[in-house]
Amino acid sequence: MFGSRSTRNEIFGALSAGLLVVAFCLILLWHNPLLFWNDDYELSVLPVFADMARSWSEGHWPILSPYSWVCGNLAGEFQYGTFSIFVNAAVILIWKFPLTFPQQAAALSIAHLCALAIGAFLLARGRGFSVALSTFVTLIASLSGWIICWGATDWFGALGAFTWLPWAWWGAERALDSRRTKWRFVWPAPFVYLLVTGGFPYTVLMLLLLVVWLSIKTIWQRSVSGDHRDIKVSSILAVLPMLFGVGLGFGLSAPAWLALLDLVQGSARELQSPAAHWQWRVPPAALPGLVLPSWTVNWTDFSSRNRPHSATELACGLIAPAALIAGLLFRGKQLVRQIKWELILLLLVLLLCMIPTAGMFRWSFRWLPFFHLLLALCAAEALRLKPASLAPAITTLALVLITIVAGLLFDTKGSYAFPLIWIFVGLASVWVCSALLLRSDFRLWMPVAITFCALLATYLLMPTNCGVPRYNFSQELLEPAPLDPQRLYLSVYPWAELTYAMTNKPQPVGQTLRPGSTSMWAGLRFINGYSPVRAAGVAREFATSIHGEINPDVGRHLLSDQAGRDGRLALIGVDGVVVAKEVGLTPQPGSEWELAVSTDEGDVFHRRGTPFLRIRSVGSIDSRPNERFALGTISQINESRNFVEADIDVPPGDRPALVTFSRPYFRGYTARIGDQKLAVTSYRGLFPILEVPAGTRGRLTLMYRPAWLLWGGTLAVACAVIILFTFVTASVRRTPNHSA
Repeated sequence: MFGSRSTRNEIFGALSAGLLVVAFCLILLWHNPLLFWNDDYELSVLPVFADMARSWSEGHWPILSPYSWVCGNLAGEFQYGTFSIFVNAAVILIWKFPLTFPQQAAALSIAHLCALAIGAFLLARGRGFSVALSTFVTLIASLSGWIICWGATDWFGALGAFTWLPWAWWGAERALDSRRTKWRFVWPAPFVYLLVTGGFPYTVLMLLLLVVWLSIKTIWQRSVSGDHRDIKVSSILAVLPMLFGVGLGFGLSAPAWLALLDLVQGSARELQSPAAHWQWRVPPAALPGLVLPSWTVNWTDFSSRNRPHSATELACGLIAPAALIAGLLFRGKQLVRQIKWELILLLLVLLLCMIPTAGMFRWSFRWLPFFHLLLALCAAEALRLKPASLAPAITTLALVLITIVAGLLFDTKGSYAFPLIWIFVGLASVWVCSALLLRSDFRLWMPVAITFCALLATYLLMPTNCGVPRYNFSQELLEPAPLDPQRLYLSVYPWAELTYAMTNKPQPVGQTLRPGSTSMWAGLRFINGYSPVRAAGVAREFATSIHGEINPDVGRHLLSDQAGRDGRLALIGVDGVVVAKEVGLTPQPGSEWELAVSTDEGDVFHRRGTPFLRIRSVGSIDSRPNERFALGTISQINESRNFVEADIDVPPGDRPALVTFSRPYFRGYTARIGDQKLAVTSYRGLFPILEVPAGTRGRLTLMYRPAWLLWGGTLAVACAVIILFTFVTASVRRTPNHSA
């Protein structure tokens, strides 16, 4: 069933490595049940995934969400893995169980960490490492400081994408193996697809760098043997299977990256402050943190301020940097000859961790997971040279002692140094003793055991939350009360992480204000939403922050001057306003609004009368002040996520009807009545509008069908057909002596 015995052994080893990482995470979860429950996971990731699960239960692909205008285009936000089969399957499955919010977050992250561990194990085995060294690589790749402290517990998109980088690397190397059949180009395709749709542009950059590096390495290595005249063509041809497979993967994921490229144009993301490019770079002075994670020096944080920060992000289990240094010191020429290409890439990625970013990217320390994976592979090569040697063990102990002395001299040991220092000294000493006393079979597994224990001690004794806020969101957020699901709300609240984080408000928060995208939990319609891209016009018009707060001055203007019957809010369809107690505003005029609910968090105001219809015919609009329109009759409204339908009857005459839709505008809406197509425009980029000719009667349909979805879907289907055809052909032609 599982092929040859060696294949079964590989599967068993890979699954064992994955389960080892799961066990590690369960220990951490036992120690801290809220480990995976921080900041963006609370404000953004989990509410959106709850909405995605709801969307699938309704029978719709979760491309758009009706519950946030700022974060309404889930596909364009990219980070939610809208087009990833793995992410969607995990969400659908996990949401079948009655788990609490922190438990859902833990299940999502642990599932991806397990998949990451299996991929890292296969990558290491594919490079000829023993089971012990492959497990060593697995632990560092999947449990390194940045992955645990940021990817798995805050920025889920980073973990969702990086999970598949070792897999894509493994598949790319198989595609470069000329001993395999001509169908080998298929190997990288599914993993490139999963990586790109995982939802993190930085990991796509890592993949592109890896592909370029593999191409140059392969061409160079093939060029040093053979006739120089024939080298150029043959060596370039050697990388074509890999490049074609990677291209197929990008084709499969075309809807995801085309959506991002389309939505980012003209978005608020393009206006980010240049200061962001200098934040969260790895300072050179922090590199001793690779040995001692409590090492504390100044880092530039989100506020562009230099603050003391421990090097938890650099944690890699003590052994890897020491083993690489030992290899370079004692077997330098041989080691460099074997891994010179990996060393070049390692140094390049380390440099990228330290220098400022550019363009749409920010926070260079996001390269650290790739650096840790490369460091693990290089260290494994060093350990493989003389696996039972005493040199790596002695080097580890010496490096720990030197780092401790330096930390004491320069006062950089950090506030979490004890008892972590003694544990690390003890682990290094155990390795030295084992190298002297144990049999070689046991000594081969000592790097694995020490790495496991060092990482476990690091996360048990040091906070994995690197200063980001945590909110006390209770399960009651699944209920809409005290708000009305039929209304569209604008929530005006101060900076969430400064006001509502548990450091300031330990009690449950958010039931009234619904900060970020938390409105999605209960299916409440809000203007607000968490969005790094902020592609919706309302995000620019209301000057919303990434975390969903609108600019205070804009909020004051909207509630004071634009909340009347003819104001901007009414035109959008806002018939509910939530105002935080800290803000203390009341929508004007008072005759238009009534106080519906008052809680400790804020006041809820409802526009008098019944909620607005989500499709309306208006007689005039301020963006076209010299025109008047007929009032059409709209009935039988059927609204879904990606389309809306209604019967419309426009009276005859010389005036068309102007129909407005209370939903955020994105490029790509189309409209028709029967066979008649109508031009869809927008009101200041806020919401769709269209003219319906006089005398028109029929069923009006507005559908979100952007060009990126049509072209991307077509390309994805074409690539899937190629892959399916290849698998079928390879299966038919497979022989006992060849494998694809």
